[in-house]
Amino acid sequence: MRVHDITMPIHPDMLHWGRKPEVEVVESIEAGHASNVTRWRLGTHTGTHVDAPAHFVTGATPVDEIDLETLVGPAVVLDLTGVEGEITADHLLAAGAAGHERILLKTTNSGTSGPIHDTERAPAWVGVGPSAAEWAIEHGVRLLGIDYLTIECHTRTDTWDVHHALLPAGVIILENALLTDVEPGEYELVCLPAKLAGADGAFARTVLIER
Repeated sequence: MRVHDITMPIHPDMLHWGRKPEVEVVESIEAGHASNVTRWRLGTHTGTHVDAPAHFVTGATPVDEIDLETLVGPAVVLDLTGVEGEITADHLLAAGAAGHERILLKTTNSGTSGPIHDTERAPAWVGVGPSAAEWAIEHGVRLLGIDYLTIECHTRTDTWDVHHALLPAGVIILENALLTDVEPGEYELVCLPAKLAGADGAFARTVLIER
């Protein structure tokens, strides 16, 4: 068994959408305290994270009520590294999406020089388009993930079309999956977002198990 950790490390200088994480030292052995204690201030959508339906639909399922069977189970990593801009339904089919309930999209975002490795948001990145979102809904996809800050293409961050399609339909979104060193293929996904009661999303330790 081989375990691939696809979680982005969280730290103050990481890639971020809005505010960077902040760390406060509350106690330290060096200062004479009995132990080291820190307080972290960070958003629910920091690093590798899950978007719950409540992110875009008031009163919808929050992150702590997402079915764990959606977040844990067989998954496929698809090779979308040949796509520029927006991923379509045809791209998904060509890459082998059919028959899978948990799909992670490996794009040029997580290439060795891709924007997921930067500390500031890129002006452009590869994202999912509406036709791919509709295909996922129609074919029973439970979780759709991508290797950047948002599953939305950079051209749609004013309208958020894909979020508005997927989340009301109950398709869970995983963002910022670090897929640089993961080969396309079938795995077992274990994605465990922090159990923040009533939250719109949560940062998630996420691994792919290769057996």
